[in-house]
Amino acid sequence: MNIFRFAGDMTHLMSILVLLLKIYATKSCSGISLKTQELYALVFLMRYLDLFTDFISVYNTVMKLVFIGSSLAIVWCMRMHPVVRRSYNKDLDTFRHYFLALAAFVLALLVHEKFTFQEIFWAFSIYLEAVAIFPQLVLLQRSGNVDNLTGQYVFFLGAYRVFYILNWIYRYFAEQHFSRGIVGRTMPSFSYQLKPIMKVLNGWNSLSNLSAHRCHYRSGSHAE
Repeated sequence: MNIFRFAGDMTHLMSILVLLLKIYATKSCSGISLKTQELYALVFLMRYLDLFTDFISVYNTVMKLVFIGSSLAIVWCMRMHPVVRRSYNKDLDTFRHYFLALAAFVLALLVHEKFTFQEIFWAFSIYLEAVAIFPQLVLLQRSGNVDNLTGQYVFFLGAYRVFYILNWIYRYFAEQHFSRGIVGRTMPSFSYQLKPIMKVLNGWNSLSNLSAHRCHYRSGSHAE
């Protein structure tokens, strides 16, 4: 594992911890898109179908369990927790996220390495992750303001993508045939080669939107 991959995993983990801190410390999910969280839960569930069939390392297995468990816990809190769910901005979180899931699935059927159950859903998770942040960005745009913890969550989410871009670039030049790190195969497929490009677009979109929201938040604070 290279430093960029590790930094990407840690910033991804930090984004989740910040979000959990916001929910459990404030008993509020205001400013958080349930639809984005549902998409991420779907991403991890579909990507890690190999959890009980392929063992790569203890680190790899633990991170898979953490991402699956934390994403499901966040969705449960926003939907079922008697206090947290009251703060959910349902009227602002209106992005039709099922269209994103449908488009990602159709693309996975068309662009994949092998037409197998695991390969299709692996590709589906890659495409879906690249657009899963959209409902969150739309919600922030409509709300007009972003609190500190929500801003940190989106920032770490964007930073994680940037580190993963560097990870792909490093592995492309440093390893002759690098493994996916998920299903353990070599010679990356066309869908895998698209991942860095999609993460560039998604990471840039996340960071640029967050910068705009921070400027708006600070200007609003000064105005008060």
